[in-house]
Amino acid sequence: MTIPRDQALTTLAPHIRDEDIVVAVYQTNFDWMALNSRPLNYVAVGAMGQASSHGLGLALANPDRRVFVFDGDGSLLMNLGSLVTIAGSGVTNLHHVLFANRTYEVNGAHPLPAADKVDFEGFARAAGYRESRSFSDLKTFRAALPGFIDAPGPQMTVLEIVPGAPHPRDYAYIHGVEARKRFRDALNARR
Repeated sequence: MTIPRDQALTTLAPHIRDEDIVVAVYQTNFDWMALNSRPLNYVAVGAMGQASSHGLGLALANPDRRVFVFDGDGSLLMNLGSLVTIAGSGVTNLHHVLFANRTYEVNGAHPLPAADKVDFEGFARAAGYRESRSFSDLKTFRAALPGFIDAPGPQMTVLEIVPGAPHPRDYAYIHGVEARKRFRDALNARR
């Protein structure tokens, strides 16, 4: 079984607080922005593989906020070393949610190498994440979410997904000044 990405994001949305930072990449970012536009959405599209590193930097700089990284499996494969760095950093406020569709979706849906063998949950566990879990069923994910969403991190949650309802890819916004200014202003509002 697999979970439609839009339904996974809709399930996560009520658990994201106003002060939480969300770092999302590629199609997950476009879907998240359409479903939950908010000032503390950090736009990391265009930095393939860097969402986890950006999330770590934001978590270290903002220990009083939870940081959620909505990563793609193809993106994470570009920066697997970040898992060890995150685990060794001592951050407790980082939740790494991996949307695994086993393809490089926005680049033509090319399959990941050894897509059916890659164990992202195992990677995170072996790297030293505090907890790591996988879900391929929305009902099970929804029931388990309250039990780990507030737990100390770093946490890895792997969601086996399919695309779900498509949302427009607004590249002009994500690469523009407005997205960065909106995030920066919201981040600095409490300082």
